Amino acid sequence: MNVELYVAQRVADCTKALYGDENIPMQLQKTRKEFEGDITLVAFPLTRFSEKSPEQTGADVGEWLVANVPQVESFNVVSGFLNIKMSKDFWREQLLEIAGSASFGYFPPSGKTVMVEYSSPNTNKPLHLGHIRNNLLGHSVAKILTANGHRVIKVNLVNDRGIHICKSMLAWQKFGNGETPESSGKKGDHLVGEYYVRFDKEYKRQMTVLRHTGVPEDEAKRQAPIMQEAQKMLLAWEQGNDEVFDLWEKMNEWVYEGFDATYKKLGISFDKTYYESRTYLLGKELVDEGLRKGVFVKREDGSVWCDLTPDGLDQKLLLRSDGTSVYMTQDLGTAKRRFMEYSFSELIYVVGNEQNYHFQVLKLILKKLGYDWSDNIYHLSYGMVELPEGKMKSREGTVVDADELIDAMVATARETSLELGKLADVPKEEQQRLFHMVGLGALKYFILKVDPKKTMLFDPKESIDFNGNTGPFIQYTYARTCSVLRKAQEQQAEANPAAAMPGEREVELIKNMADFPQVVAQAGIEYSPALVANYAFDLAREFNQYYHDVSILKEEDAAVRQQRLALLQQVGKTLKTAMDLLGIELPERM
Repeated sequence: MNVELYVAQRVADCTKALYGDENIPMQLQKTRKEFEGDITLVAFPLTRFSEKSPEQTGADVGEWLVANVPQVESFNVVSGFLNIKMSKDFWREQLLEIAGSASFGYFPPSGKTVMVEYSSPNTNKPLHLGHIRNNLLGHSVAKILTANGHRVIKVNLVNDRGIHICKSMLAWQKFGNGETPESSGKKGDHLVGEYYVRFDKEYKRQMTVLRHTGVPEDEAKRQAPIMQEAQKMLLAWEQGNDEVFDLWEKMNEWVYEGFDATYKKLGISFDKTYYESRTYLLGKELVDEGLRKGVFVKREDGSVWCDLTPDGLDQKLLLRSDGTSVYMTQDLGTAKRRFMEYSFSELIYVVGNEQNYHFQVLKLILKKLGYDWSDNIYHLSYGMVELPEGKMKSREGTVVDADELIDAMVATARETSLELGKLADVPKEEQQRLFHMVGLGALKYFILKVDPKKTMLFDPKESIDFNGNTGPFIQYTYARTCSVLRKAQEQQAEANPAAAMPGEREVELIKNMADFPQVVAQAGIEYSPALVANYAFDLAREFNQYYHDVSILKEEDAAVRQQRLALLQQVGKTLKTAMDLLGIELPERM
């Protein structure tokens, strides 16, 4: 049982007995470390019922609890704060409950359907470090929401049309000489990304030539021949030109195969993938609907707008004068289609904070159209990932490529592990799998331990430290629990959570584990894998100190040894569950 809930119920029994009211508002919190106790009751709200000082009120409640609740061992009152210390028998029951749960940290079905959209890459370039944060956040949030009992649908929207796609296509036509992934030995997404960079270089060269002839910069951007050709190609695609469409289809397939390989490396998956090329027209029906309802206005040039100035925003374009749609139009239509398909309780968009305004507008327009389910749209706005040398730029080819980063993390894991002798006892055939597990664990944990809202600085070397707040530290801790359990099995030593009364050191670990369901619940409320990540680190750190200070297998008292083994077993299981919610594998030996 949740400790705070249990104490709240007993305090309610107390206030009914003392004051004749069991519904008195109460404030409970964890006891601060500098005071003795487990749960603290703020006595001040009770004084209007007791008509006594906060200190005396706290003392009265404490005395009643000690006298009437066997699970309460003692209490102390500090300036109107009642610190309640639970009995060791209570904590043994908590350990038994944890050990007896086949799904500790998971909640029963909630009846809610939650859709989580993440990744949403463009098909003109490979995935990079920014995409890694997006994918890891989305995938972990989906796992955490599943643990909270929700039915979760993971979706991806691939941005596979538009001028940016035509830039890569045109550059390949002009400079590619028929190069393919097969002929070059390059991943398809990498190959297409190179031509996106090639387009930008040629575009800048042409603009420089025009500016030297006296053409203003803004005009040079429009007059550059290669940009005009790209715009013509986009128009040809929208008109269904067979040659352009075939090229688009071929190059996109190269990219899709590349994306799939990267997703597989990261352990990322989706339940459904939408493609912008198939969804960009969906919003046009909503434009007609908005015009009929008077929500939208058509101007003389034929363009359609929504005036949001009364709401403190601006006027939003929804349809260009030539009848083509914009991103907002597509997102409106896609959101409606998704609700019709899944009747979601909530739709979460995992998108960087540079799109905050976009999602504010999306929700507002849907609301104006009469779709009240728009209140259930949430933008999980996350900060950018920066490097010591600054921001990344796709057009200039200065991004950190996802595949290269993954390979580098695995190589660093190999180098660090061998230097430290961490895998000295592991057979050679298992080492490569472990290098990959440790490298990916380091990458994922380092990114997910940071609050999603914060901009983060990624440092690969720091992420793989075996002694810091890192994935490898937690992986090594779990492997340590597995090692002890293997030795226990060899010695035929049993684990029994009820064999003995836990000591103070054991109680601290049990208290830590008992918090896990609350952490999962809060992570689900805040959409923050960082809460789970840092909980796992705290538990691993506390266990390592315990392991250093306390004998387990060499403990002479058989009952104490059995309980300590059971405690170690549950610490390992809790770490495994927590890290699985982050998409991180834990090795049984390191």
